[in-house]
This record gives sequence, structure tokens and C-alpha cells, in this order.
Amino acid sequence: MQIIEQKKIINELKNYKNKMSRDEAYQFEMFTKRTKDDEDLDKLSFKKLQELHKKYIVKKSKHDFDHLFKKKDQDS
Repeated sequence: MQIIEQKKIINELKNYKNKMSRDEAYQFEMFTKRTKDDEDLDKLSFKKLQELHKKYIVKKSKHDFDHLFKKKDQDS
């Protein structure tokens, strides 16, 4: 099941490779090569891949920003 997620994440990240830092792009290339060989990533590598996905693709919802716009309590 992980290989399916892995391929999905890599396909989504392909368009964002230009926006990645040099180290992130290198890591992404290694993940891509390992996926082409149908090799499952270990837990640590898969976690790093998910972090890249979260950084570049996951859209923020309104709920994620609610804490920024809360009114302060007027208990003074």
C-alpha cells in the first residue's frame, strides 16, 4: 500500500521540483529513482517525502488560519 502512496506523492511533486531547495531537489531525485525501481521507502525516507508533500502541495484550509484572527478576550 505504501508504494501506491509513494508514487502518488512523487507524481504530485514533479511540478514543484523547481521551487525546491538544492537539498530537497536532490532528496526528491533519490526518492524518484527508488520509486522507479519499485523499491519501498523506509519509514524515515517516506516521512521526509511526506514532509515535502505537505510543504509544497497540501492546501491550507480556513481552519488552519483561525488562530491568527481570533479576537483577544476583553477581561481587563
